[in-house]
Amino acid sequence: MSLLTRRNLVVVFTAVFVPLLAATVLTQTPALKWVKAAPFPEPDEELYGIAAGGKMYVLGGYGFQGVPRGIVYEYDATTDKWTKKKNMPTPVHHQAMVEYKGKIYLFGGFKAPTAPEAPGGWEPIDASWEYDPAADTWKALPPLPIKRGSAIAFEVGGKFYVIGGAGPHPNSKETVLRGSGPARSLDLNDVFDPASGKWEARQPMPTSRNHAFGGVVNGKIYVIGGRLGHGFIGVATNTDIVEEYDPAIDSWGGLKDRMPTPRSGGGWATYGGKIYVVGGEVATPALAGAFRAVEAYDPAANNWSTVPPMPMPRHGVATAFLGNKLHLVSGMITTAAAAAGQDPKMEVHTSSHDVLELPNGASK
Repeated sequence: MSLLTRRNLVVVFTAVFVPLLAATVLTQTPALKWVKAAPFPEPDEELYGIAAGGKMYVLGGYGFQGVPRGIVYEYDATTDKWTKKKNMPTPVHHQAMVEYKGKIYLFGGFKAPTAPEAPGGWEPIDASWEYDPAADTWKALPPLPIKRGSAIAFEVGGKFYVIGGAGPHPNSKETVLRGSGPARSLDLNDVFDPASGKWEARQPMPTSRNHAFGGVVNGKIYVIGGRLGHGFIGVATNTDIVEEYDPAIDSWGGLKDRMPTPRSGGGWATYGGKIYVVGGEVATPALAGAFRAVEAYDPAANNWSTVPPMPMPRHGVATAFLGNKLHLVSGMITTAAAAAGQDPKMEVHTSSHDVLELPNGASK
């Protein structure tokens, strides 16, 4: 091929390629940007967020050495202000939560150990509660079938499904989870009917796990990622497995497209038919840290997409959608396994409240 021919090909390729590139750039969706909202008044980790009645509620808090704070805050986006509400009747961290008809339901969690020989551990409970934000009141419900924490809860058809979690081994003398002690991930799938006040066991989850993410889309439940083998990240393994459960037929389907970043202990929320997975933590002999990643799962297409990562890494972050705005509140900027407690001057909890506005119809 002559030099002249080569030059002509370059000219032709450039003439064709550059307009195509320009057209691609012109049709790209404008970049999404995080903005700041009112900082959270009491920064902590293991805070859980949920939307109810057009407002965001943040509940929980790990507290000092795992002594739960049980705080409850209400955020009003119209005024950009936080209001403190009544604390949980039984302070816990790692509770499962779900919203239904403007009320918030809490299931299980971990309390500070009652046994003095087990400092720093997590003692699972079976308590269930109904919180009415409008009246700022709590009401006890029939307890879970077994004690557990770090489960995940969903509402489908007016019933509440509490799935997975962590707890002690059956018949074990240990009643408290500790990093050096025995514990297990759970495959339990229990459903509570608020109309009858009764619990029923449903088909167990194929992959036992805790600290998972999840959501409900088109009447089906999706459990995403989480932690295998133990409730403590320092001795557990993160997974990227995504499983689908159909409450209508009480059956689990085949494995779905795997989460791009295996992780556990972050936030999650659903909008526009997609489940958004936020942050989380990891701990290996070579790495201990938190994630900035925000990834969205689309069950209809069975695939994942990414959105701009959160401004700073964190786990135990409260997450909720208010309209088409994703709110991320507080959390720990590293993993709990980083031994940050060895340095009392180290600030590891952030008051940051970050908001990402998604385009209307973002799932389309």
